[in-house]
Amino acid sequence: MFNDILINFGLNVSKYDIRPFGSGLINHTYKISGVNQAYILQQINNSVFKHPEYIDNNLALIKQYLDETNPGYLFVAPLKSQTGKSIIQAADGKFYRLFPFIEGSHTVNFLQDTKEAYSAAVQFGRFTRLLDHFDTGKLKYTLTDFHNLKLRSEQFEQALQTATEEKLKQAAWEIEQARGYIEILRTYNQFTANKEIKLRVIHHDTKINNVLFDKEQNALCLVDLDTVMPGYYLSDVGDMMRTYLSPANEEEKDLDKIIIRTDFFKAIYKGYMSEMGSILTEAEKQYFIFSGKLMIYMQALRFLTDFLNNDVYYGAQYEGHNLIRAKNQFKLLEGYTNTEPLFKEIIAGVDKELMATTNGS
Repeated sequence: MFNDILINFGLNVSKYDIRPFGSGLINHTYKISGVNQAYILQQINNSVFKHPEYIDNNLALIKQYLDETNPGYLFVAPLKSQTGKSIIQAADGKFYRLFPFIEGSHTVNFLQDTKEAYSAAVQFGRFTRLLDHFDTGKLKYTLTDFHNLKLRSEQFEQALQTATEEKLKQAAWEIEQARGYIEILRTYNQFTANKEIKLRVIHHDTKINNVLFDKEQNALCLVDLDTVMPGYYLSDVGDMMRTYLSPANEEEKDLDKIIIRTDFFKAIYKGYMSEMGSILTEAEKQYFIFSGKLMIYMQALRFLTDFLNNDVYYGAQYEGHNLIRAKNQFKLLEGYTNTEPLFKEIIAGVDKELMATTNGS
């Protein structure tokens, strides 16, 4: 199989060692190692990404734009085959892409300190800032309604109508939580209706293992760009809040381990705003803290909905898996909401620091 794919890129499979690589759940990824060069081969999961050509279209347009406007920026785009294509359909119907391997780089699955959070936030902010003048209308939506809270809420309501009595009983507390935070949906609707809010080119999946780091834990660039498409900056910031602030991830069953690390909030805000502060509108800036509530609540709803729908989307490794995930996210949301006054103080302090730095320069 690999020989048929790699030959398209002029590579002899017998001269390379091929091993599974990374911890991604959606696409299958392999490292192709040779004597003088290494590559990353990725199979696109076209049961999730129904139109792989949309991904290819987006990355090609963005690479061309960045090559013209910021040629020094490290954008890890797929390589072109000998026929000029950057996406190959194999005999089994699967789609593959080949990327250069960035030597000296590595990924992390768990944040160790605020330096990593700050550096990652800088990279996500820089990516969107460099594409501030890019025409988002040229991009395809690789996952339609990916972060549409209105849709996720409607899906939750539908699941309530079709779930068994037993499921509804088991999820009674979580359903009550979902109802109790309905104000988040109202705020989201106000945000999206605001004419001062701009659609931007964003990553949409800012978990920490989508960032490449060097040996000193400085972020080098972003990877896993399949979800790059038009969206609101809240998606990227909010997903960082959701996945960086607590040392416990969404799989944690012990809810006492779910805490909010305010120093990580400061690192995210300072890093992201060092890049995006000059281009975000005042209307956008007012929703920075809200971004975390939005993404945590949305994920809680999605887990809860999947539990009520018999785990048809995320699947389940044990009985009640998605209910535990939902409970986890609602606990995170509670902690995040309770910490909001302190977040406001942190933002005010960082804004003074950034202003002093700007004035000093």
